[in-house]
Amino acid sequence: MKMKLSFVIPARDEQDSVEPLYRGISKEAGKITQQFEIIFIDDGSTDRTFEILAKIAEKDKNVKVIKFRGNWGKSAALQTGFALATGEVVFTMDADLQDDPAEIPNFLAKLDEGYDLVSGWKKKRFDPSVKVIPSRILNNFLIPQLTGVKLHDINCGFKAYKKEVVKSLNLYGELYRFIPVFAAKLRYRVTEIPVDHHARQYGKSKFGWERNIKGFLDLITIVFLTGYNRRPGHFFGTLGLTSFFIGFIIGLYITSLKLSSGNIQGRSPLLFLGILLMVIGIQLISTGLLAEMMLYSRQKQDYKTAIDKLIGFKN
Repeated sequence: MKMKLSFVIPARDEQDSVEPLYRGISKEAGKITQQFEIIFIDDGSTDRTFEILAKIAEKDKNVKVIKFRGNWGKSAALQTGFALATGEVVFTMDADLQDDPAEIPNFLAKLDEGYDLVSGWKKKRFDPSVKVIPSRILNNFLIPQLTGVKLHDINCGFKAYKKEVVKSLNLYGELYRFIPVFAAKLRYRVTEIPVDHHARQYGKSKFGWERNIKGFLDLITIVFLTGYNRRPGHFFGTLGLTSFFIGFIIGLYITSLKLSSGNIQGRSPLLFLGILLMVIGIQLISTGLLAEMMLYSRQKQDYKTAIDKLIGFKN
């Protein structure tokens, strides 16, 4: 097989997991092609994760390591890895050994069916209930209803992408969770396959309850970005015109009362409401125009300033 594979793996405080994961990926990828690279992104580890990765990279030219200057988050890690990946197919995996490299051929087979992004589905999960229950609510109800993208496990870290998909992404904050939604809205073909999920062997989960709150807020962001990211003026403009129109009708009503009876006593609150709605309408329309200007000039997120060290990359 001549196709080159890239593996982009964020890692934070996974000193006991990264070497077994490296061996597992190398074994499975080596069965498929001799052209592959494993890109580890050390996202502010405080243990020996980077030291271990650096030693692996010294011995294996297929391994590349990015060291962040502190913890920047998974979106920054993935976006940086995607920017530097050179493979025609790009895999993402978590560094905690819960994803099984033996699944790699299954992802490639699904891509060969004509799909652009294949997401893993942890049908049987070995995660704490405080992580599983909110995830199922998000995956099985909220996301399909609000975005129209129906996957069982949209935030599974084990995914395979054609190169053009990852090069089109612009991740920040916690938006990495909704990559399949972005891809689907960009008209890429998205699907999923069941994958084996293993219990965490080393370290501890980085999951916290605050993630549920962030996830819901990010979902609202996703609905807006995927529905109006190319036409924010339509969103704000529709709200603005509606508000202005209602305020204008109220103003006409008050004006007609003044002309017919000469008295609008007791109607002052309604008059102020009409004026307020028209002002809000103008503000919303102006916001839409500003958003269009920002969209026209926007650039991809660039996390180069977050990088402390690079190992294995050519200048």
